[in-house]
Amino acid sequence: MTESRIKRLATTLMDATTDKDPLVQEQIYNALCYLGESEPEEILNSCDEYLRQHDKLAYPHRVIILKAMETVVKNSIALLDKSTAKVVIFLASNEMTKSKEVIRDWQQAASNVLVAVGQRFINKVMEEVLTKFQPGILPHYFVMQTFANLSVSNVFGMVPFLNSILGTMLPMLGMAKQDHMKSVFCYALQHFSESIQEYLANLDKAPDPTVRKDTFSNEIFSAYEVLFNSWLQHREAKLRLAVVEAMGPMSYLMPSEKLEEQLPKLIPGILALYKKHTEAFYISKSLCQILEASVNIGSRSLDVQLDSLLGTLHPQICAPADPSVPLTVKNHTEVLRCFTVLACSFPDRVLAFLLPKLESSNERTRVGTLLIMRQIINSAPSQMEIKKPFIISSMKLTLQDSNNKVKRAVVQVISAMAHHGYLEQPGGEAMMEFLVRQCALPSDAPKKQPLDADDLTSDSVQSISVNTLFLLSTTVDRMNKVLWPYLLEFVTPIQFTNALTPLCKSLMYLAMKKQEEGENASLICYDLNANLPSPYALMTRLLVVSSQPYVGDCRGAAALRLLNVLHYSVHPALDQLWSKKVPLLVEHIEENTENSLCQKEWEEKLLLFLQETLSAVSDNAWICHFVTEMCGQLNSYNGFPLEKNFLYKCIGTTLGACTSKDLVQKQLQELLETARYHEKAEREGLASCFGICAINHLEETLAKLEDFVRSDVLKKSVGLFSMFKDRSDNEVEKIKSTLILCYGYVAAYAPKELVLSRIEADILKNIFQCFNTKDLTLKLCLIRSICMISQAIFNSVKHGDFIFSRKAELVAQMVEFIKAEPLEAMRTPVRQRAMITCTYLVVLEPHLSDPDRTELIDTCLASVLALPPLEVVKERDENGDDDLHKEMLYGDTISALKDLLKSLLRRNLTPHGLQDMFAHLGSWIKSNKEHERQRAVEVSAALLDFYLTKLKVSTVIPFYNLGVLIALFSPRCSDSLASVRQHAVDCVYCLLYIQLCYEGFARDHRDEMVEGLKALKKGLEEPDFTILFHACNNIATVIGKRVPPDQLMSLLLAMFEGLADPDKNCSRAATVMINSLLKERGGVLQEKVPDIMSIIHSKLEEVDEEHVRKAAQQTVYILASQHKSMVVSSLLGSSLPFDSHTCTMWRSLATEPTLTSQILEQLLDKVNGDIPYKESKCFLLGSGSERIATPLPLAATCALYEIMSAPESGAAVLGLYPPLFVTLLLRVSCTVGVQLPKNLQSKETRTSSHGPAPRSLHPCSCAVETLKVMLARGGSQEVARAVGSARGWELMASPKRHHDGIAVLAGAMARHAGPRLPLIVKNLIPTLSSVLDSQRITTTAFFAELLSSNVVNDLMLLETMMDNTTARQKDTCMLVRKLALRGLGNIASGSPKKVRKHGAKLLASMVNGMDDKDDPHHLVALEAMSSLSKLLDHVEERDIQSMLLHIAIRIRPFFDSEQSDLRQSSIVLFGNLTKFSEGNCEVFFEQILNGLVTLLLHLQDPKPEVVNACKFALRMCGPNMGCEGLCDMFLNHLREDRSLHYGEFMNNVCKHLMQSYPEMLNRLILTNLFYFKSNWVDIRAAAPMFIGFLVLHVDEDHCQQVDLDHLISALNLLLKDPVPAVRVKVAETLGRLVRIL
Repeated sequence: MTESRIKRLATTLMDATTDKDPLVQEQIYNALCYLGESEPEEILNSCDEYLRQHDKLAYPHRVIILKAMETVVKNSIALLDKSTAKVVIFLASNEMTKSKEVIRDWQQAASNVLVAVGQRFINKVMEEVLTKFQPGILPHYFVMQTFANLSVSNVFGMVPFLNSILGTMLPMLGMAKQDHMKSVFCYALQHFSESIQEYLANLDKAPDPTVRKDTFSNEIFSAYEVLFNSWLQHREAKLRLAVVEAMGPMSYLMPSEKLEEQLPKLIPGILALYKKHTEAFYISKSLCQILEASVNIGSRSLDVQLDSLLGTLHPQICAPADPSVPLTVKNHTEVLRCFTVLACSFPDRVLAFLLPKLESSNERTRVGTLLIMRQIINSAPSQMEIKKPFIISSMKLTLQDSNNKVKRAVVQVISAMAHHGYLEQPGGEAMMEFLVRQCALPSDAPKKQPLDADDLTSDSVQSISVNTLFLLSTTVDRMNKVLWPYLLEFVTPIQFTNALTPLCKSLMYLAMKKQEEGENASLICYDLNANLPSPYALMTRLLVVSSQPYVGDCRGAAALRLLNVLHYSVHPALDQLWSKKVPLLVEHIEENTENSLCQKEWEEKLLLFLQETLSAVSDNAWICHFVTEMCGQLNSYNGFPLEKNFLYKCIGTTLGACTSKDLVQKQLQELLETARYHEKAEREGLASCFGICAINHLEETLAKLEDFVRSDVLKKSVGLFSMFKDRSDNEVEKIKSTLILCYGYVAAYAPKELVLSRIEADILKNIFQCFNTKDLTLKLCLIRSICMISQAIFNSVKHGDFIFSRKAELVAQMVEFIKAEPLEAMRTPVRQRAMITCTYLVVLEPHLSDPDRTELIDTCLASVLALPPLEVVKERDENGDDDLHKEMLYGDTISALKDLLKSLLRRNLTPHGLQDMFAHLGSWIKSNKEHERQRAVEVSAALLDFYLTKLKVSTVIPFYNLGVLIALFSPRCSDSLASVRQHAVDCVYCLLYIQLCYEGFARDHRDEMVEGLKALKKGLEEPDFTILFHACNNIATVIGKRVPPDQLMSLLLAMFEGLADPDKNCSRAATVMINSLLKERGGVLQEKVPDIMSIIHSKLEEVDEEHVRKAAQQTVYILASQHKSMVVSSLLGSSLPFDSHTCTMWRSLATEPTLTSQILEQLLDKVNGDIPYKESKCFLLGSGSERIATPLPLAATCALYEIMSAPESGAAVLGLYPPLFVTLLLRVSCTVGVQLPKNLQSKETRTSSHGPAPRSLHPCSCAVETLKVMLARGGSQEVARAVGSARGWELMASPKRHHDGIAVLAGAMARHAGPRLPLIVKNLIPTLSSVLDSQRITTTAFFAELLSSNVVNDLMLLETMMDNTTARQKDTCMLVRKLALRGLGNIASGSPKKVRKHGAKLLASMVNGMDDKDDPHHLVALEAMSSLSKLLDHVEERDIQSMLLHIAIRIRPFFDSEQSDLRQSSIVLFGNLTKFSEGNCEVFFEQILNGLVTLLLHLQDPKPEVVNACKFALRMCGPNMGCEGLCDMFLNHLREDRSLHYGEFMNNVCKHLMQSYPEMLNRLILTNLFYFKSNWVDIRAAAPMFIGFLVLHVDEDHCQQVDLDHLISALNLLLKDPVPAVRVKVAETLGRLVRIL
């Protein structure tokens, strides 16, 4: 019986192999394997029988069964008996050969079964398969493949058969006509050969150690003849490759003499295949094996074949390998192995072939040849030893190659050569020079076209070369003598600049090694190395490149470190100085970055280091050599302007240290002769050089410049310097520019006590000759030079005594330069430089005349302030590259203007001087152009701050123009531009402090009110009118208290004039300030209040600005305080919706609490005194009606909103909190679903279509918003916020969810406003009897939620509320009844201790609710179940015991309800009921068992809330089930916050169930069978899985209770389910049924 059931199971599974779903097929395969683990022989026999009986079963389904058989065999090979093995072998053999055609998947699966059995029963397999392998009859394709695979999987078992197989097979080779048969013969021969080789290699472990190679040689050779002579010539490419793959391993086994004999044909035959096949790996691999076999037998035939071998293999390497195609990379590896074999045997001929290829015109040929060279240098070192000089000499031409790929390959060859001693040979230096040149390659310019995949950039070559140079220097010890000191030769030549960093690093490493070896003194031996650069050249070069320390991979640090190592070679006296200074310089570089380093400071550090070095050397002859070398290197830096500029400074510094006057003059002469004047950096550098030199050689410097001026060079004819002939006008102007710049630098650097006397006599006389020019460069140089001269005079100790007689001329010349600049744009720094120069000129004696001063100020203001905005210039030029430059130029020019005006103001620091300055600036400050105002006010703020800073008051004098100046600036605090606003505050701040200084206060005195102005600035960054209004008020307050009485009227008059300001913001600011000032004198102006109100009201209509509205509010309040009733009535009479002006007026009524309270009470009377809506029949719908809001309560609600939205209304709202809350709550209730009157609907539509959308006039929205603002204003912000975050306000306005919104509100009130509740509850209780359903629903919902809070108990409201809520159970409205049950259930969480007292009453209400007859959708029952779950924790056990079973039975049908909320609530309630099951233990345990399967399956419920309910119920049931393991599992794995691996969990549950309740097996299975028809897919899939796990863990003793036939039938039926996931689980379970058979 058992056997038949296993067979039935297996048959059921095999029948299902026709399923088209791959996952189901896989599970059927797994199930068969599982059955096979338990009963391998039975299953194998069943499979055998099934396949034999179902001869017509399609092969894809047979494959599944055969694969399962293979797995079963592999897993139980040691357990199989011979009879089963025979059955399997016979079946697999038949399946494999049943079809004469090749059906790969099917026959491969059968073959794999044979190979698996052959691991142990090789003889049986061979006995069967050999019957299919008869002499003279061509075997089946898979017979041969099976032999081949067996030879690999069982070498020792198979090799003894190979001789006979080969004997039978050889005659068949000629019979094979079809390509696939020939391929499989090749496949077999390849694997036979590999198997024999492995056998021979492991003879010590082999069963027959007498086996020899010659056992198989003749057969292999016979096969070879067929393969080579016949099949290799076939036109089918796949067959040719199969032949080639076989011949490689076969060549090892061929007789030596036969192989030698065949080589002249074999090798050409193999080589010929390269032309026929694009994929060459298999050819190369086989060829390499043949070559190795040939070398092993000492073949002489290779010599003849060598040329053709080399000629064919070489192109294989030259074709680049594609890393994305692995076989091409493998092919390269095999071909290189071939070259290694050949190079070891024929080194001369291989080199003779390869080296000429280096001169090929084809890039790939050169690259490929170099790859081979690297291979044989590394892999055949002994054979190549004597060839080193020849190889090096042959590489010379390759070193000139410009191709990047070739260069990279050469670098790799050089690296290989270095490791094997090639570079120590003559010619090795050329190799090193090539490497250094690659290190110096310039970076690639970005290309528009994307690079091809196989393109190589210069950056790549450079990177590889740098790494190679460093590795050779640091890791290859034999290279030290080659590289040191040879690498020093590359330091000074300019073409190796890009290689300096790696060169310096390598040289430093090598030098330090030398020092470690004790060769410090003789580090550089010039006697032995004549080509090395001199110490002067090295120091110059390394110092100059250090000036740009971050270029070229941070070359500065590397150069300085190398310089430090070479200190002894530079000069013996430098050891102590450099060892201290150089590390500090390097540290400075490393502490900074390219962006953070101050270039000027860095150059000063280097020049100081140079100065200290020259002082330490203190040898004039050495210094003369050094400066000569420096001058000699100048031309090298023609393409490096920054480095050349620094070199000039170094020359100046060194000339300054030179004591030879003749040499100084000679070198200055040479510098003037050789300078490239058309380059800006060169002009700067030369001038710097002259300036620095003048520090110690002023006379010589001026004399040389004088000679230059007198020469004919400036006259464009042949003169003193013959090299200057035939200069163009432009070139002469550049020479003049340099000359002028030199004079400026000389004045700046030379000792001040010496230079003052030379300025007018020797310097200016030559400069004045050049002023009449239009050349920009010359202009800028003239301005800079005059500026430096002025600074030199100003900085001298005696400048106060120095009368600069030509000052006015120079100022006038600067003014002319400024006037000549175009006003439509700023393209040059002429304005800026000229104003800086004037800044230094005006402070010198004598004073400028008034006309000259006026001319200077007006010219500069007009030239700068009137320029178009920077943004306009950027857009107009459409050239984004120099935007940053323009921005900086504009900023620098404004700064220069400020400095100039300050310099002028310094000469007259008086109110009159200030007034005079603002007489020039006033029109610009009031300009209608924003950019002009912005600049003018910015300049004004800087001037006033400067005036205040420099002011020194000795006597108290009146600041007569304070009022006028304050009126000029204070309205600008509200300018449309933020920067103007802030600068205007600064101006007022400074003016008030200037006034305080003139009143006698000390300059460091701080006035609290004036200081308050500074705090306003941050708020003025954004144009927030509230902040601007506040600022204007504060400013007006400060001004009103600080301006002297005698200036008040002038201030007011000037302010009124400010109303006409072209900037509207400033006009409004003036209005605010006037009102603030008038408010200070309110008593005096009382009679004019109506006039003022009229003006402000008109302003409200004209301009809707915050500042104007704010100004109006105080006046409205005054009016309302006198005419309260009239104001309220008139405002309520305003048309709805209220316009913004009316709203402003309403809000102003909230200013004073007493007044506000009286107005609020009036408005509450209006809301409560009228009906909330009227019923209106809807004719369009035929029947029914709609509710239309009445106007007066609506208007009063809107008015309440406006008043309470004002923060000042808080005190009044607090006083009226309960009536306000109840009235507005009921107003919300009565307006849900209520419509506006028709006339207002059209108004609201029109209003919302123009301008910003106003607040909604819809009755409910209006009421909700008013309630919300009432809570916020009444100190219950937390309530409003909590309701908002829970979306309570939206819910309140929804007709379907209104009660949920009320619950949110009630909860928030309980949490945040508890003390307010007693009066609110008292006012609400009467509404429970209201005729309006909406009010009863609202109040019941409010009470229901309050009952969930303990606050009602604390406030002694519980009994009252509970009695009133219980009474609602008979309400005609179903929603009220449902809410009443919810409220009673909420007592469990709000007042749990009171539940015990009222338990019986509460339980009766819940049971009545579950039995509610007027509840078609079970909504009341659902609420009753949810509430009962809450109450159960707190009721007395005696109260529940009597109805426990009734409840459990009543709720059980809901477990499988289509409504998810019913499923959830009933399951949660069931879980809670288990707590009371102790008294009825056995009875209730039965209920648990009835529901257990349902609860476990619903863990796969589609609704997460039902899943969590099941988790809870199971955790609660666990302790009552009498199984500790199951209880622990439920508690640990079924937590709500933890995800559940359902399959693993059910496996463990079933294990515990079958251990504790094995007798329940059949009952559990039958319950699961019910769910086979479930509508939910996941549950339908879970049910068979549940059964599978049950049978997996049941003991054999209890298996008999299951009706297996019925179960298998049910599973078989479910196996046809339309959902694959279900079928997968069924197949899995069918496999497990083996446990109970």
